[in-house]
Amino acid sequence: MNYLGHAVLSFNQPEVITGNMIGDHVKGLAAKNRFPAGIWAGVMLHRKIDGFSDAHPAVKRVKVLFREDYGLYSGAIMDTINDHFLANDPVFFSGEQELVQFANHVYDSIEANRDHLPDGFKVYFEYMVRQNWLLGYRNLGGIKKALGGLHRRAKHMPDPEKAYEIFITNFYQLNNAYFELMGDLTKYAKSELAILTQ
Repeated sequence: MNYLGHAVLSFNQPEVITGNMIGDHVKGLAAKNRFPAGIWAGVMLHRKIDGFSDAHPAVKRVKVLFREDYGLYSGAIMDTINDHFLANDPVFFSGEQELVQFANHVYDSIEANRDHLPDGFKVYFEYMVRQNWLLGYRNLGGIKKALGGLHRRAKHMPDPEKAYEIFITNFYQLNNAYFELMGDLTKYAKSELAILTQ
């Protein structure tokens, strides 16, 4: 999952949201003492979510659609695309206004923990809020922009235009894979978070 997925799977806990969102910017286990317990639980949950998603049969099945053109970047592309399906999933968001409210809650949660943000994430966060990335995942233009952002950050990723074409061409197959993943992933993340915060 990408940023929206990690935020949703933090189950509305502000410190966990923060840790889950900064997870890619925190390396190793030695950083544990730099963070409050709730933020560290979010960092660890981020890693567990990524591992579970990468190994899930539904993700493996559709990731091959991108592999020939994008190789190792196929997983990151799938994460971005899954955020589109999540943003439009009525199980989590009844409509755009509910997603707007959720996005604002996420941004406020991270802002409240600004002192604990890694420098690299602070730069991302400014753009995230200004351009409202979490809401942007809801529409196709936002996904196209998100794939472009991924391309800019990943030095060796090929042009994302083909990835967008594959996404549109295989939309329903990819959407079905998302639903297969999300039911399992939600249960797994909730269970793991309970262990991490006990």
